[in-house]
Amino acid sequence: MSTLLDGKAHSARVLEELKKVTQTLADNGVVPKLHVILIGEDPPSQIYVRTKARRAEAVGIRSEITRLPDTATAEEVLELIEKLNNDPDTDGILVQLPLPGLPTRKILDAVNPEKDVDGFHPINAGLLSQKRDCLVSCTPLGVLSLLDAHDIQTEGRDALVVGRSDIVGRPMATLLTHRNATVTIAHSRTQNLEDFVGRADLLVVAMGRMHAVPAEWVKPGAIVIDVGIHRTEEGKLTGDVNPAGLSERASAYTPVPGGVGPMTIAMLLVNTTLAALKRRGLDLDVAKHLVPKL
Repeated sequence: MSTLLDGKAHSARVLEELKKVTQTLADNGVVPKLHVILIGEDPPSQIYVRTKARRAEAVGIRSEITRLPDTATAEEVLELIEKLNNDPDTDGILVQLPLPGLPTRKILDAVNPEKDVDGFHPINAGLLSQKRDCLVSCTPLGVLSLLDAHDIQTEGRDALVVGRSDIVGRPMATLLTHRNATVTIAHSRTQNLEDFVGRADLLVVAMGRMHAVPAEWVKPGAIVIDVGIHRTEEGKLTGDVNPAGLSERASAYTPVPGGVGPMTIAMLLVNTTLAALKRRGLDLDVAKHLVPKL
């Protein structure tokens, strides 16, 4: 029988534990603060940012949103980031993607690595590659947390990560390598993708293309993590993996929606709390148990 990897349920447990941590911190005068920069009027981004803010406030993390028009210049955004970098009251800075017509890498690189709660800065990426303490990209970290919650071991498994973005694919491959999986990265230009998918014991699909992987490609008994999220013409949400028949082939899989998405937000708020502790020189162990071991 296939196991549903319910990210919504697990994220609720993580956030409940995080709330206990932030309550203890608040009793000692520390309230973590997350500042989100939202540029333009992209509807999914608007919804996502509101959800992040609600989740933050629910667990005792202050949140502030600065909304800029899509006419904002790179200089204006960089000036705001510099202001937040120097603000002692701000623990985490998140620049909501996508950015309309702006140099994304330059803007993300401007965030202080100690406040980079999305884990996108090259310094954090470099530290992760060396398995050193850092802020880790939230989506891959959430995937690990979900696997751990279901006692799914990665050591010795053939893992395939479909997608090579700096946000999901590359850090996911690095984390699985740290967990002693044998990792292959595939992408949009991989030839014979079906063959790679068919060999994988653990499949993470973050290609950004709706139903790029049919369920019949999946190796029987494999574990399938679907990072993609898309809206069909009928208005339903679906992922990068076609769910038709997936429960009959996979031993465990994430639903879309309700799988990886909630875990991303949970890890973002955990990262914000860790950043607040580290910046103040406080004991990280009070929150470290909420983060999967690398």
